[in-house]
Amino acid sequence: MELQTVDLSKKFGRVGAKAAVDGVNLTLTEGVWGLLGANGAGKTTLMRLLCGLQKPSAGRIMLNGQDIGRLGADYYRQIGYLPQHFAYYPEFSAQDFLLYAAALQGLDTAQAQKQARQLLAAVGLAAQSRQRIKTFSGGMKQRLGIAQALLGSPRILILDEPTAGLGPTDRVRFRQLLGALAERCIVLLSTHIISDVEQSAQKIILLRAGQVVRCGGRQELMAELGCHNLEDVYLHYYQ
Repeated sequence: MELQTVDLSKKFGRVGAKAAVDGVNLTLTEGVWGLLGANGAGKTTLMRLLCGLQKPSAGRIMLNGQDIGRLGADYYRQIGYLPQHFAYYPEFSAQDFLLYAAALQGLDTAQAQKQARQLLAAVGLAAQSRQRIKTFSGGMKQRLGIAQALLGSPRILILDEPTAGLGPTDRVRFRQLLGALAERCIVLLSTHIISDVEQSAQKIILLRAGQVVRCGGRQELMAELGCHNLEDVYLHYYQ
C-alpha cells in the first residue's frame, strides 16, 4: 500500500495568506511514521487533509496511484483517525460508544460487538466496558479514543497526540499495539513526546512552516547528524 501526496498545500483565510501546508510531497508505505514539528508547523492540518476532513488548496492525495477524490468512500473506509481532542458522549458506556461508532462505519452487529470487546481489551478497558465515559480519567478517555480509531481494521491509521495523558504502562501497551499493526498498516503518529516516536516509528517526517525539511529512516537521520537519539535530531532542526 502506498499513500502519496503530490505538491499538497492548504491555505486558510485571505488571498496571500501563508500556507499551513506548503507543497508537501510524501510517499508513505506500511510501517509507523513519526511526524514531528514545533507548534504551528502544520502537522494537524496535514493529518486532516489525509483524512479528507479538509480539502487541499492545491495538489493531490493518492492511494496506490488513484486520487482519493475518485476513490471516495472506498478510501475513507480504510482510514482510522484519532484527533487531538476526540468527541464522545459522556453518558455512554465505553462499549456503547464503540458500538455507536461502529454503526456509523457500517459494521454489522456481530462485527461491532466482536471488535468492541477485542479493542477494549487491547487498550486495557475491558473491566470498564460498562462504565460511563464521564467517569473516566483523561488517560482512560485517550485509550478509548485509540480503540475507536482502530474500529473497522483500518489500513491507514492517523493519530494526533495519541499518548497525551497516558501513564508509562499505557504508553508501553500503546507502543506494543502499534508494533503489531506496523506490518499491515500505514501509521502516521504525531506527538510532542519524542521518546514515544523513537520507540515506535521506524521512519521520521520533520515538518517546519508547512514544509517537509527531512524525511527518512530514524537510524539513518541519527547517523547522518551524529546524534545519539531522536531528541537530538529534533533539537538540531527546531532549537
